[in-house]
Amino acid sequence: MPDEPAQSEIRTLTRRFKQAQERTDREFGIVKSDLTALRLQVDNLDQKVSNLGSKVDELADEMRGLSEKVDRNQAQIVQLLSALVGKSPDAS
Repeated sequence: MPDEPAQSEIRTLTRRFKQAQERTDREFGIVKSDLTALRLQVDNLDQKVSNLGSKVDELADEMRGLSEKVDRNQAQIVQLLSALVGKSPDAS
């Protein structure tokens, strides 16, 4: 008994639907995998930014220390030069 055209059309549509569903499932899996990788990268980047922030704080502290040391040295140089004012350069 030959298939009715409606039965043939239903089988064709069903096959197309299943193929589209399989393709959608594969594409969804790819998107999900990419999203997971992106989340890991964002977490890694967030951690690096956090570490960078603490390094910047350390450098700022070091710069403050150096600035204070330079200020002390400059004050000492000014005191020494002031003590030498009026003295002969050849005198010890």
